[in-house]
Amino acid sequence: MTLQQIVACLLQDQVVAYPTEAVFGLGCNPFSESAVKKLLDLKQRPMEKGLILIAPTLTFLLPFIDLSGVTETQMARLTTRYNRPITWVVPAKSDVSPFLTGKFNTIAVRLSDHPAVQALCETTGFALTSTSANLTGASPCRTVEEVRSQFGEDFPVLDLPVGKAKNPSEIRDLITNQLFRQG
Repeated sequence: MTLQQIVACLLQDQVVAYPTEAVFGLGCNPFSESAVKKLLDLKQRPMEKGLILIAPTLTFLLPFIDLSGVTETQMARLTTRYNRPITWVVPAKSDVSPFLTGKFNTIAVRLSDHPAVQALCETTGFALTSTSANLTGASPCRTVEEVRSQFGEDFPVLDLPVGKAKNPSEIRDLITNQLFRQG
């Protein structure tokens, strides 16, 4: 599908697949509880785990993150562009849906330079949820063909290549810098 077709799907609260730095992600409008529920059902992902939000700039993530207690050093960590994808677990605003945060008072966010992520966020005006495009137990999809194989020929997938990263993003706590998942 084209960028405009995927944008239309996102604006209609559908779940789509789009390329990220290493694999295809499943995404939806994080402001739409019904869209997030569809995503969790599709992935058979427990709500308690929470989801990652990605965007090209911090502006798209500000409705979700609480920066009131974040130091300059931590802010620099969050906004630095690294040579590999890094997802940061940051304090969440108190009104963020538990469908996004899971059982936590934090939310995972990543700044992405992938052109597809930039275009989707800039065109829709919102960050995207991002969880790897794969059914439970299957490998994350790295091609459009793999997405269609797992989710069906008619599943909305943005037909652009994934980035050059070999592994999904590293996940770290912004406040403590603790590593949760190796990248």
